[in-house]
Amino acid sequence: ERRSRTFKVKIPAGVKDGARIKLAGRGEPGPAGGQPGDLYVRVKVARDDVFGRKGDNLTLTLPVSYPEAALGANVQVPTLNGPVTLKVPAGTPSGKTFRIKGKGAPRKSGAGDLMVTVEVDVPRKLSKEEKQLLQDLQDAQKASPRSGMGVG
Repeated sequence: ERRSRTFKVKIPAGVKDGARIKLAGRGEPGPAGGQPGDLYVRVKVARDDVFGRKGDNLTLTLPVSYPEAALGANVQVPTLNGPVTLKVPAGTPSGKTFRIKGKGAPRKSGAGDLMVTVEVDVPRKLSKEEKQLLQDLQDAQKASPRSGMGVG
């Protein structure tokens, strides 16, 4: 006899992709009317639009403006439990990763970490004033031998 049945399955917080959850006694009946076997449910964790995942750690790419990266800033970072403030130090390069402890995927004892990678957002269009300010910055860097950023 073939039939469908529906079960409620409690999925533990922080479960990993591919994990198996055992439902004891919910499988096929045993031979000659014996006890039913166990049913195993394999978990497939869906992708998230905001966070990536590496083990118990969550990953996030955070766009910041050039002034925020160059001058430093306090920026809001989304987490599973609401936003937190991350201090981006002055001179932070694009691609730098910061660890926010305890804000990753839940696990039996606490939570993993949130790994935030800063990506400097370069604008595609600039106003005349913005272009002039950047030109002034470039000129100042060329004039300053210790900046190491000018084109010589």
